[in-house]
Amino acid sequence: MPRSLKLYVVSVVVIGAFALVAATLVFPANDAIAIRVSASPLQAPTDVEKTLGVLFWMALALVGSAYPVLLPRGTHQAVAIAPIMGSMFLGGPAVAAWVAAIGTTEMRELRGRIPWYGTLANHANLVIPVVVAGVVHEALTSISSDPVSGFVYAMIAAAIFIVLNLVLVSMLLGLRTDQRVVDVFVGDLKGIAGSVVALAPLAWLMAVIYVVQWWATALFAVPLYSTRMAYRRFVEMREMFTQTIGALAEAVDKRDPYTARHSHNVKTIAVDIGRVMRVSDSELEALEWGGLLHDVGKIGVPDSVLLKQEKLTKEERIVMNSHPVKGAEIIAPVTKLAPELPIIRHHHEWYNGSGYPDRLIGDEIPKLARILHVADAFEAMTAARPYRMTPLSTEQALAELRKFAGIQFDPVIVDAFVQTHHVDGVPDPGRTVQPRPIPLIGQAGRAAATATPPAPAGARATEQA
Repeated sequence: MPRSLKLYVVSVVVIGAFALVAATLVFPANDAIAIRVSASPLQAPTDVEKTLGVLFWMALALVGSAYPVLLPRGTHQAVAIAPIMGSMFLGGPAVAAWVAAIGTTEMRELRGRIPWYGTLANHANLVIPVVVAGVVHEALTSISSDPVSGFVYAMIAAAIFIVLNLVLVSMLLGLRTDQRVVDVFVGDLKGIAGSVVALAPLAWLMAVIYVVQWWATALFAVPLYSTRMAYRRFVEMREMFTQTIGALAEAVDKRDPYTARHSHNVKTIAVDIGRVMRVSDSELEALEWGGLLHDVGKIGVPDSVLLKQEKLTKEERIVMNSHPVKGAEIIAPVTKLAPELPIIRHHHEWYNGSGYPDRLIGDEIPKLARILHVADAFEAMTAARPYRMTPLSTEQALAELRKFAGIQFDPVIVDAFVQTHHVDGVPDPGRTVQPRPIPLIGQAGRAAATATPPAPAGARATEQA
């Protein structure tokens, strides 16, 4: 376990334990949490009645925690936060803290699938936010207790709880998986934000119904289950979309026995470069899907050209070089893949402007397309092809990337690639690259760019990847 992760776990567990004890001593359970069993409702509820109420909300939380949904970034989302918030509105910080500490116990924890320190950290990540939110809620309700204000105060407290919980969980997962905290937070929140926000008023309504007739609160199991299914549908739809794209990419690659798994390998390399460059979460997703689909245009390239082992004629080269445009045309109707279109169309543009199809130069080439170009070239050079049966070694391929940095490849992207695990232990020539060129504008600039000498064999490998 990294030292930073150990420090985080120790810190949140200690703070969580302190918050639980302090809330218990300072904030006794409110009367509203009690389940009345006495004959006279005018009497103050007994400790037994309050305990029964706490146990009821713990049971609701346990049910809500039974089937958490694993989100794309690695966080587990369960609908137990609604009972936790409901107990906070009724019983105060201490009650909510105990409901969060005990009521969120999951089967994977009991079965030992999570280390004990991970279990403690997960529960502390709920206890700390609910104590903070509960204290705020108590302070606000002491000012005014009319129904409208009560609802507003409840939503403020719920927002504090949800946001603080997501921040703490994102920090834990970011340290554990070496992801940026903001990427984890935004990546998982954007797909479930509507459902999470909807749980706050639902929790408030559960608390209101509980005061009227406590057993009727159990009927909220139906909307809670619907919310859980919404989480699951979000994950399933994304997984299905990614699997469909992957299947399409594999179908394209299998047309040529030499390019099996090529698109998957390019995707992996491109995403790793993107992580080194700390691109945004949405850009990583675009690299993932763009990497899988970058050669989809080869569907329109005849086998006589695609599988030819000899040097291509001028006419055949024109046909081969049309695949980025064909790929963009195929994907264009899919609005969900709009961010991937520039990657697909421009992944064969050269940094000095002599690439295709649009002869973009320098920073005119979309950043993600420049990243994919490096990944595509490295994968192509280190794999057998009909026109080059003996692949380059990793060291030779890296030397080619360095040699043509500033000519074919963006030097910054090459520098980032060298920091990935794909070239661990490989000697790096570290050649000083040419300065980043000033983009040439107009026909004169395009004509000057085409005067570049023919690329050597190492770079040519990228053109028939």
